[in-house]
Formats: sequence, C-alpha cells, structure tokens
Amino acid sequence: MTTRRRAVATTAALTCGAALIAGAAYTGYTGYTGAPSAAGDPDGEGDLAGKSAQQISDDALGELVAAKSLRLRTETTANPTKLDLTLDQAGNCAGAISKGPFGRVQIIKRGNKVWLKPDAAFWKSQLPGREGTDAAEKYKNKYLHGTTRDDFLQSLSVACDLTAFQESAVGPNRPPTGTPPPSHPLSPTPTPTLSKGKPTVHEGRPVLPVTKKFDGIVQTLYVATKGRPYPLKLTAEADHQIGTILLSNYGTPVPAKTPAPRDTVDIAVYEDLIQGTKSV
Repeated sequence: MTTRRRAVATTAALTCGAALIAGAAYTGYTGYTGAPSAAGDPDGEGDLAGKSAQQISDDALGELVAAKSLRLRTETTANPTKLDLTLDQAGNCAGAISKGPFGRVQIIKRGNKVWLKPDAAFWKSQLPGREGTDAAEKYKNKYLHGTTRDDFLQSLSVACDLTAFQESAVGPNRPPTGTPPPSHPLSPTPTPTLSKGKPTVHEGRPVLPVTKKFDGIVQTLYVATKGRPYPLKLTAEADHQIGTILLSNYGTPVPAKTPAPRDTVDIAVYEDLIQGTKSV
C-alpha cells in the first residue's frame, strides 16, 4: 500500500472505529444467554474463557449493535477532535465536542432540537480579533438554539447518531444471523485472523484484549470479562498515529433536561455574526 493510501486507511480506522469492532468478519450473534462458569479459569479470562478470539469479537459486536444507548468518547492523534457524548438510537444526545485550540461546545439534542454552548476559544476561532472576544463575553454561558434544519447544527448533530455508528461497525451489508459473511469491507484479502491478549483492567473493569493486525495497522478491542461481553475500549495504531474509542454506560438514558429559554439565544445570532465577517 502506498503512503497516501495507507494514510487514508489509517484515518478511517482511527476516526470511525468500525473495523475495530468488526474483527476479521462478523459471523452472526444470537444474543447474550448468560455467562458460562469461570471456575478453573487459570488465565483470568473470566466469562470469556473457552471462547475463541473470533467468538469474543462477534459477541462484542452484537452487544454494541443491540445497545439502545451508551456513552462514547473518542480521541486521535491524527486530529484534535474529541467527543464525549451520551447518545441513543432515537438520535438524542448530551455531552461535548472539542476541536482542541479551536474551542469546545457542549451539545444537547432532543429530537430535531439542538442546543450548543460554545466556550470562549470557539468564539475566538470563529470571529476575528475583537469580534471574537466581544462575542465570547456577550454570549458567555448562553446556548445557541435551533433545529437540525440549520446546516451548522446539522453538521454537529451527526455525532449524535448512535444508529449510524452501530451500522458502520457491521458494515453496509450485514448478513442474516447464521449465514457466512463476506470479509469486512475494511479488511484486505485474505481476511486477517484475530488473537487474544493477556487479561488487563480498563477503568476498574477486567477486560480481555482481542487484536487484529493487517497491512501495518494494529487494532485492539477490549471486551469485558464479567457479565455481558461489552466492548469497552477500542484502539487503532498505524503510521505512528493512535486512535482510541471508549464505550461505557450501556443502557443509560440520555439526560432529558434542556436549557431554560432565558439561557438560550437563537442560532441566527451566530450565523449573522459569521455572515458579517464574510461580507467585510
């Protein structure tokens, strides 16, 4: 693979995380049926003892796809964007999107309604000189409010789509349960194999890493070894770039509280300010 093609593949792996979950191929998941006995498990694999790396990957993918809501955190050395969102399959979410030196916004989305609370760095990155400083002070602690019919709000709301994230994990042509699947679209031919690593701990929970290596890219999925085999951490490394996705709070509802009207201003305020700088 050329350097340019590898860079494209690396960016895809680091940002979407789909290949991290899917493993070598998705071979079907029939649902969690209870943990097997971990007695006599000398390797510390807990409820995953006796399962192959492929089975563990499939089960973890199944749990991700079945999740009605979860918390998603992402970061990558490839760009400064970070997400920390609790989101559900209805498209609701609450959390924050950070663009590093370009600022951070808190986001709340309920249905097609969106609230954004930018920090000072955001305003200063959007508006030149004194205009950015003045806007940051004037709209301090205020939420910009509108709907997904607004292009700017829609562009940010894409991050709130749990269903799209789940679909990206299984690929566009998920096979019916029990049928032989094609190789994952991000996997080369032949399909790479998976291997189990040594049990470790992630944020206080015992996990088992499952690793896939292909074409210079190393992808590792950390699966909970107790209870349901939730995927809790995903990493990808290629060309000295590292991406990380953390998944937690499975089934926890998205907070339903929305800002009071006195704490909001219409998104048109932001757009008028931006348009004003373009017309100068």
